[in-house]
Amino acid sequence: MVKSRCGTVCEPLKCKEAFGVDCPGCVAMDKPFWGECDVKICCESKGLAHCGLCEDFPCDLLNSFAYNKEHGNNGEMIEQCKEWATL
Repeated sequence: MVKSRCGTVCEPLKCKEAFGVDCPGCVAMDKPFWGECDVKICCESKGLAHCGLCEDFPCDLLNSFAYNKEHGNNGEMIEQCKEWATL
């Protein structure tokens, strides 16, 4: 089940441990608890369930997020979006 726009696999237990909140994933929130997310905004403005369905996938915005040293996961989210796109 898709819980994020960017391909992050949201795990409620890890989120609870790290941030002290029950996070259902950004697809279930109007405004994420961590703040504004350009990837979420872009994806939703195009009416897409996740970035893997975008004709520009993977775009510069997603690449910069996926490989960001602080928030990224070395491109794993891009691979997850590819997998979700085949479902």
